[in-house]
Amino acid sequence: MPSSDFETFLLTSAAGAEIKGLDLSVPLSGKIVDELREVWLQHGVLFFRDQNLEPKQLLHVAEYFGEAMPYPLLRGLEGFPDITVVSKMEHEEVNFGGIWHSDTTYLKIPPMASLLYSMEVPEHGGDTLFANQILAFESLSEPMQRLLSGLTAINTAGNPAIVSTRSERIQDSGSGIQAEQFEAEHPAVITHPETGKKALFVNRAHTQGFQELSEKEGKALLDFIFVHQVRTELCCRFKWTPGTLAFWDNRSMQHYPLNDYHGHRRIMHRITLRGEKPFLKLGSE
Repeated sequence: MPSSDFETFLLTSAAGAEIKGLDLSVPLSGKIVDELREVWLQHGVLFFRDQNLEPKQLLHVAEYFGEAMPYPLLRGLEGFPDITVVSKMEHEEVNFGGIWHSDTTYLKIPPMASLLYSMEVPEHGGDTLFANQILAFESLSEPMQRLLSGLTAINTAGNPAIVSTRSERIQDSGSGIQAEQFEAEHPAVITHPETGKKALFVNRAHTQGFQELSEKEGKALLDFIFVHQVRTELCCRFKWTPGTLAFWDNRSMQHYPLNDYHGHRRIMHRITLRGEKPFLKLGSE
């Protein structure tokens, strides 16, 4: 049902909604927060442009929707340990997390959601892609859905494909925790705890195989899934401007920050929200 307090503009049919008419630096009513959550659950990621948020205000916005948690591999912003600075400077060639992923699925309890606030963005490039994993699951054949619903995905923080995108940042501001110590097993298909819908829960950055399959079998299956789950019709693409907040659901969405702005600076503040242990409820829709 449309809200009388803000306007909603869809990016695509698959994912993404831009919210207009709200100033997030001032307190939001419980009614508005509930309406925003409803739109968020429906579209997977919300975008709020033209915001002016100091770290304390950003943290307050995050806490409308959940409990903030620190990122395990990087130190937080001074005075705000739950806010991570995600940046690429003019002299750097690799951007942080520049591969399709859902945040930190190598944790036993991955985050429910993430918020990303743009402090400084390049004049061109630096867009972020988002892919709807509920639609990715629903667009599979029933036999493939059944196969994946019986598998357990092995996730690690030590995948070379993702390690290479964060090595410089960890060298500069790492937490001292070694990525290799993080590994977690989750259902390859999960039930979204709020909507009851099923979603694919494997990703190119962190998923390295399946407990029930051989390495060769797992690789062949993952090669198929990694292409299928980010097809154009499942995605939206967002162009950042300074002072924009994105808020996405890690249980149903993946994202991919593009690395196409060499020689320019991009600085963001990120918060992740504590989640619950992923599960698959058999027979859920």
